Amino acid sequence: MNEKEMLAMYENAGALLNGHFILSSGRHSARYLQSALVLMDISNATALATALIEKVDGSCVDFDAIDMVVAPAIGGLVIGQEVARLLNKPYIFTERKEGEMQLRRGFSIPAGSKLLVVEDVITTGGSVCECMAVVREHGGEPVQILAVVDRAPGADGRFDVPCDTVIQLDVETFAADDCPMCQAGAIEAVKPGSRTV
Repeated sequence: MNEKEMLAMYENAGALLNGHFILSSGRHSARYLQSALVLMDISNATALATALIEKVDGSCVDFDAIDMVVAPAIGGLVIGQEVARLLNKPYIFTERKEGEMQLRRGFSIPAGSKLLVVEDVITTGGSVCECMAVVREHGGEPVQILAVVDRAPGADGRFDVPCDTVIQLDVETFAADDCPMCQAGAIEAVKPGSRTV
């Protein structure tokens, strides 16, 4: 499956939205990818997870050396679980409580475990970085990031481990006080994601 076919999944699911959006990072954008609409079809989730695995299999990741898969909630939950299922690896997730990313629900990370971090969409990488910090606090080692979509391809320095994606969609984002859509006042900004900023 190529990038064009994968992007068509988003379009066919009505998940490639145009408007005025507040991203989970707090930045504003005229385009938004609602992965939940794509991933609600399990065949899409399997196809995208397979594409992620195939992208790095045998090149930079030794999946046999991966002990667990972790995803930041809520965006990475479905794709993270599907990657874990295909790799036959234990799966955990981090989530925010009172604004702080945490490991909850009785999850634990054995000391020295190597973890694959999976996310649906990355822009600034904030959720992924918070997730990796939690992994490290609990004695694990994040070794690779896989994400379906990179909304800011070419943005170097976001992560200290390798990151691979299968869709690169260069979407311009703006700081809230520099947003031309806010300044024009024509379209109200909405928060389609899961995190309050």
